[in-house]
Amino acid sequence: MFSPKKTKFRKQFKGRIHGVASRGASLSFGSYGLKAMEPMRVTAAQIESARRAITRCMKRVGKVWIKIFPDVPVSKRPAEVRMGSGKGAPEYWACRVHPGMVMFEIDGVDEAVAREAMELAAAKLPMSTKFVGRIF
Repeated sequence: MFSPKKTKFRKQFKGRIHGVASRGASLSFGSYGLKAMEPMRVTAAQIESARRAITRCMKRVGKVWIKIFPDVPVSKRPAEVRMGSGKGAPEYWACRVHPGMVMFEIDGVDEAVAREAMELAAAKLPMSTKFVGRIF
């Protein structure tokens, strides 16, 4: 799964996802993409699951680009631990996704296959998404 090789700090604040995506909001590599419609944190496991669904549906024909990367460590305290004693240990890595951000792009397949692949990937993600295509 995805995670940064090295970070400056072990733990981060939770943060809020305000506004819409200004960069990464349009197709830049492929002909078809999957665009986020609401703000959400996407975990590394969800990104990997969506990637597997896309490549399996495309039967490994064409190319897939993943335009998001989980760079935020999400910490969690163990169950039934008393208040105080600091912040919990990092549990998993996540990515803050703004509405309008294109998360996955594909090329080298026709539109019907691309639409089906993105539909399967969208089922693995925690937010509502939209299929986008390049206007030729």
